Amino acid sequence: MSDSLSTPDNNSTIVYHPESGGGVEHRSDVPDTMKQWLQDNDISEVECLVPDVTGNARGKFIPAHQFMARSDLKLPESILIQTVTGEYTDDHWDFVEPTDTDMLLTPDPSTLRRVPWAREPTAQVIADCYKADGAPHPLASRNVLKRVLELYETAGLKAQVAPEVEFYLVHKNTDPDYELMPPKGRSGRREVARMSYSIDAVAEFEDFVEDMYDFADEQSLDVDTLIHENGAAQLEINFNYGDPLTMADQVFVFKRTVRETAQRHNMYATFMAKPMQKEPGSALHIHQSVLSLETGRNIFNGDDDQPTEALMNYIAGLQRYTPDLISFYAPNVNSYRRLAPDISAPINLSWGYDNRTTAFRVPESSPNNRRVENRFPGADANPYLAIAASLASGLLGLRKSLQPTAPHHGTANDEAVAVARSLEEAVRQLTLDPDLNDVMGELFLEAYAAVKLDEFEEFNRVISSWEREHLLLQV
Repeated sequence: MSDSLSTPDNNSTIVYHPESGGGVEHRSDVPDTMKQWLQDNDISEVECLVPDVTGNARGKFIPAHQFMARSDLKLPESILIQTVTGEYTDDHWDFVEPTDTDMLLTPDPSTLRRVPWAREPTAQVIADCYKADGAPHPLASRNVLKRVLELYETAGLKAQVAPEVEFYLVHKNTDPDYELMPPKGRSGRREVARMSYSIDAVAEFEDFVEDMYDFADEQSLDVDTLIHENGAAQLEINFNYGDPLTMADQVFVFKRTVRETAQRHNMYATFMAKPMQKEPGSALHIHQSVLSLETGRNIFNGDDDQPTEALMNYIAGLQRYTPDLISFYAPNVNSYRRLAPDISAPINLSWGYDNRTTAFRVPESSPNNRRVENRFPGADANPYLAIAASLASGLLGLRKSLQPTAPHHGTANDEAVAVARSLEEAVRQLTLDPDLNDVMGELFLEAYAAVKLDEFEEFNRVISSWEREHLLLQV
């Protein structure tokens, strides 16, 4: 990940950039400048995308000429809180209108970009969701993040983040009863040993990597470096620093891009937290810093170029609220297989300077780029919600002037587990703190908890091969 807190210019021939920048208020028509961009680029179809609670894309395909003429883009609000299997919770109608009404969509011009893998000239755009009265829809994950960012602005602050996204390439497997395995590289062999940071191991998938970078470049995704991680055919992409909403959008688009690229090379790409039993999990580490709107300075760095009290408050907020918010970092039943001792994932709430065994790490950097890395989120996390949860924790730490523990020296892997070890345990404490209701929205937290508890109950009805192996004739 780059130390620089600046964001390079994007390729304006590929991605539309309005003069105003970010998201817009609800409006009923498509801006003329967006229409012109679609015409200039001979776009025939538009993908109108909405990130759901899992972080996956919902939406609709619209012919470009109809998209430009439409003033009534809508989707059912129920799609915002479907489970990962597409089901609804028993108390679903407590969170949405019992008439299963539509919500209004407003495409965000800053997210308009080509779909480089489409056969026909196609554009994609992420839409913000609004209720019929024009208010931001409280169940839309993008709006949850915007809500947190507005609280930062009210406090005279601006957050910046840089995500690190890990994923696995796996051999195509259409039968879920079979375990996953790494794909064959250009040598015709599969990885069987730890190849951390290996250049030659990445080169095994050179064609995939080159296409992935080409697709990312065509979409102006602000990717920085690529490395080979610890697992077999496990890769990591680092993003440069940027606005949290923009970076969440980029991770959202990047995941689609990687999956599509892998398909083109007869492989799967998975962001599942723990896809293979003997391999380490995949993370979505979030580097974060906070700037003063008044001065533009990093509040984590003092006039003497030393860590500030604000940094300590922020870290303390992460320590205090992570147990309550762990379900945003580990949102699926599989996520908790990653959060286990001795497999390179955090299990405690320690922090330290340049210490990768702690949950919260302050990396070595220049003073102006001083930051903290949250190592809890898994690659399967919804990027909007994971970033929102992390920033919300830090903001509450700043508000309350919380104090952290002493920085941890040496390995923290021997410490006791300090977070939930199952999805059920995690979500049951999600709605207990009124401070979190205030920052992230009470209705959203209740709906999210209901969705995740329903997923846990559905998973709990499945009898695993381990149970058949060890319990069938032994108990």
